[in-house]
Amino acid sequence: MSGPVAYDPLTLPSDDNVNPYTFCVELKGEQWFLQKGKMIAYYGRIDFNGIGHGRFDALLRTSFHSPLHAGDWVVAEGSGKMLLADRAFDVNSFDLDDGNLTIRSGNLLAYQPSLALKQSIVPGFLTLLGTGKFVAVSNGPVVFLEPPLRVDPQALVGWADCPSPCHHYDHGYKTGVIGGLRTLTGLGGVSGEEHQFEFVGAGTVLLQSTEKVLDEVATGAPPEEAGIPGARRGSPGSTTGSGQHGSTPRLPGQLGDLQRRFGL
Repeated sequence: MSGPVAYDPLTLPSDDNVNPYTFCVELKGEQWFLQKGKMIAYYGRIDFNGIGHGRFDALLRTSFHSPLHAGDWVVAEGSGKMLLADRAFDVNSFDLDDGNLTIRSGNLLAYQPSLALKQSIVPGFLTLLGTGKFVAVSNGPVVFLEPPLRVDPQALVGWADCPSPCHHYDHGYKTGVIGGLRTLTGLGGVSGEEHQFEFVGAGTVLLQSTEKVLDEVATGAPPEEAGIPGARRGSPGSTTGSGQHGSTPRLPGQLGDLQRRFGL
């Protein structure tokens, strides 16, 4: 029986998958934008700098236009090979050719600065414009479908070269006693059978083969886990028994998102 394959800088692939869960980016003096916490190892001389760091200002003016997400990203620059992964989710690379693609922010791992990133008008999504390569993750293999169609919002990874979706609610969602409570409070269980995103026109819709959305992971200090040097209680990645970050209660919705990103 053959043993496991041990890679080195020469045998690692260049800008390709090592396995379904790990992607290898080769840098040859250029830069990549990289979401924090997604680099698991690298060979060579690679520097990682935060968004807005000194000499990268000119790069940001052309390639990064998402201030709400700036705290989640770094610029990787140098020469070598770096390995990207995210909690053993499926990892794939995609090429845009003078195109546009909108993707859920938690699914985008990295992209070349030849692409420009902007915040989508749909909350929780980012839009890539131009020509270049990007790396994304999904909870299960990605399925590509053509509009017109309606999709479960939890299964949606993104869409390319087509208009943003509309909300579609089935009639039963607002009827009856439960529907009345939903109308009054805005609360209530929602499934893809009651509420969908509707896509029309030409283009491609990307779906993951599960209805579980990838949870965002707070960036910053190491999480409070055994065996991780520097981990401390109250760090952005640590959780209390109630599931909140640190000792400050997490606000719901977009307010909670702003609270996390600005360290409040």
